[in-house]
Amino acid sequence: MIGKRIVTPDVLQEEKKEPTLRPESFDEYIGQGKNIEKLKVFIEAAKIREQHLDHVLLYGPPGLGKTTLAGIIANELGVGIKVTSGPAIERPGDLAAILSGLQENDVFFIDEIHRLNPAIEEVLYPAMEDYALDILIGKGPSARSVRLDLAHFTLVGATTRAGDLTSPLRDRFGVLMRMELYSQEELEEILERSAKVLGVALEEEPKKEIARRSRGTPRITNRLLKRVSDFALVHNDGIINSKVAKNALKLLEVDELGLDRTDINLLKTMALLFDGGPVGLDNLAASTGEEATTIEDVYEPYLMQIGFIKRTPRGRILLARAYEHLGLDMVRELPIFDEVD
Repeated sequence: MIGKRIVTPDVLQEEKKEPTLRPESFDEYIGQGKNIEKLKVFIEAAKIREQHLDHVLLYGPPGLGKTTLAGIIANELGVGIKVTSGPAIERPGDLAAILSGLQENDVFFIDEIHRLNPAIEEVLYPAMEDYALDILIGKGPSARSVRLDLAHFTLVGATTRAGDLTSPLRDRFGVLMRMELYSQEELEEILERSAKVLGVALEEEPKKEIARRSRGTPRITNRLLKRVSDFALVHNDGIINSKVAKNALKLLEVDELGLDRTDINLLKTMALLFDGGPVGLDNLAASTGEEATTIEDVYEPYLMQIGFIKRTPRGRILLARAYEHLGLDMVRELPIFDEVD
């Protein structure tokens, strides 16, 4: 199951109960430099005008700090925040109850906003534009519409699939920000901060080793640090040195590029069963026992970023770097195809 992968960018159930490593201000936040600089300007301008911040859409791969950034926006504005997710709002009445409870200039954060029910979206439009709710009272011929005024608020939406948002909803956001994968240096900074928060002794070499295997994702960085610190606590008096880190990461089955057993199985299936491709997504899913949407949304993006696989009109193909990493010889020359989205 994907939820059990050590390198999954999604939040694991047990992590919800652990002490938070989330930064609470821009001063503590690491990475996303251009986005942070723009947000600082927009927030300062809103304070000077003594008005609410315009609605903000944060999009990009999971685990990059979208939820954390929403909390920081509220903290920097000095206002409250209400947190929910798209699937959690089942009826228009649920949304109305939340919106009517917001105070002036509060932040309303909706995670996975692309999964909002269309009926909910229709209620959200006038709330975002006119700060009002149109409520239907009664049934049948005697039914009448009543407009309820709302406090001005800032909607912060987060999504991993910006393309799934409807145009009317996307167009109502004044600030759109794409969250980028983190660099090795940024992940090392995050490790330094997290180690201090956790009270863990982290040496320089293992810091680089963990950052290198984190797939550009802070959530994975912190998860690996916690698991490696467990090994250090048992085997080395809580000190994470190079030997402890390498042994721990080997037992966790996370290789030097951040690939785990599931990634390797996917690559080997393409290489050995399909001669490197092209192979269709459905065939690949059936052969690996994974869902097609999981392969497409979770495994493929990182494997494409590091140049291991490529999407073509006829299916997925395995590239030379993947064969080299697996220690296999290429079966034949790669066919030439036009790229597809």
